[in-house]
Amino acid sequence: MTVQTKRNVLGVLVDATDYATATDAVVAAAHERRPLALTALAVHGVMTGVLDPAHNARLNSFDVVTPDGQPVRWALNLLHHAGLTDRVYGPTLTLHVLSRFADEGLPVYLYGSTEETLAKLIPALERMFPALKIAGVEPSKFRAVQPGEDAEIADRIRSSGARLVLVGLGCPRQEVFTYAMRPLLDMPLMAVGAAFDYHAGLLRQPPPWMQRAGLEWFWRLGLEPKRLWKRYVILNPAYLARLAGQKTGLWKARPPAPATERPATFAV
Repeated sequence: MTVQTKRNVLGVLVDATDYATATDAVVAAAHERRPLALTALAVHGVMTGVLDPAHNARLNSFDVVTPDGQPVRWALNLLHHAGLTDRVYGPTLTLHVLSRFADEGLPVYLYGSTEETLAKLIPALERMFPALKIAGVEPSKFRAVQPGEDAEIADRIRSSGARLVLVGLGCPRQEVFTYAMRPLLDMPLMAVGAAFDYHAGLLRQPPPWMQRAGLEWFWRLGLEPKRLWKRYVILNPAYLARLAGQKTGLWKARPPAPATERPATFAV
């Protein structure tokens, strides 16, 4: 992955990439023992940056930002003629990466979600990838980090022998965690969103036709209306309005410079 793949979508820098290229970037960083921050952004993830300039700057510092949702892929094609034929969906990218890690004997660390979810996720992953090495598992504390705790978490991850951290804290907490922990670890971190819940069997995937049509939001709204209605009813129209403004030139959508300072606090 190089900066040449990054394109401006509403001021958030998203990579015009595919599954193979994104997977290769993660595997290469693992072998080379260097930090790498990756996230997969759908409309909600992009809008968290649009509405929060400080978070936008954090997102623009990520090494890889994939177009998780079809509307983000469409934006790359509309604004930048990227020619992408598919999105790079976080849960699917997770499986691509884990398949490579299993084949190459690279251990992984699972961070986030609940003990109950992780208890279902681990055997599911082991069934899919019998050779996968899970170096460690750590559920979310569902609170802000305490002084010195970030270094302790990093020590646990490094001492486990892991070469990758999958972060499942939900957007945007997982992106802030990934950004904050990257300087402390010599391995890639992937913010994978709902991948833990999907692969643990706790969330049902929408039919393929709904995914292709960009209607996954409608499926998830039906599953979790009380939690997600504001996200989709408010943010989806706002995304489309901003996209029209950027396309017509009425809104410049200038990307902020990538952030360099670690946040004073973040969720763990």
